[in-house]
Amino acid sequence: MTPALSVRGLSKSFDALKVSDAITFDLAEGEIHAIIGPNGAGKTTLIHQLSGSLAPDAGRILLGGEDITRLSMAARARRGLARSFQITSILPGFTALENVALAVQARSGSSFRFLRPAASERALNEAAAAALAAAGLCGTEGRIAGTLSHGEKRQLEIAIALAMQPKVLLLDEPLAGTGHRESAALLQLIAGLKGRLSIVLIEHDMEAVFALADRISVLVYGRVIATGRPEAIRADAEVRAAYLGDEEES
Repeated sequence: MTPALSVRGLSKSFDALKVSDAITFDLAEGEIHAIIGPNGAGKTTLIHQLSGSLAPDAGRILLGGEDITRLSMAARARRGLARSFQITSILPGFTALENVALAVQARSGSSFRFLRPAASERALNEAAAAALAAAGLCGTEGRIAGTLSHGEKRQLEIAIALAMQPKVLLLDEPLAGTGHRESAALLQLIAGLKGRLSIVLIEHDMEAVFALADRISVLVYGRVIATGRPEAIRADAEVRAAYLGDEEES
């Protein structure tokens, strides 16, 4: 079966610093594939390359078998690749519904020049409300996004991504900065997406990673040192020495 996403030999350097070193992995249909590693391992740089905000120096990215390596972020989104960001990227002065409606509008190819009218159209509102519901945000439609809690803003960002009707979802540290209750809600949300979407998950919370991931790749100094099922990664001596041992002790 063709993987939902294939990464082949992806490499990126900044001057003499190699931040992606021939990274290769597959994301299977419907699975959650976590990318873990210490700070500075190159995880965010990898997500930037997958999403299209940063061009690799070498290697290929295939979405459902199609080479998207040189496509723009917008072109990748139209083909079914969506991402959330490490830092929330919502429009704080707009309502939750309007934020998601703009994503629906973008998916349809409409112009962003008509921001306010976009949220007044019934079809956009209905699709946006459905995405909010899918992200566990029923009842927030009319709330100004900037007044939402941090956890709700993370859920809103996922709702925006879901409104793009993606095949592959890139989640960049969705639990960052959340409290226990907010993390639990996000964990439930992401777990509910398993099997419906194919997800690449970047996350520092190892408890969450091992609870959610079907497979894990460990990135150290821009290089994948291991890929496997959570139990195999937990038992891998090289992984424990390079990263996981310290994380589990902290």
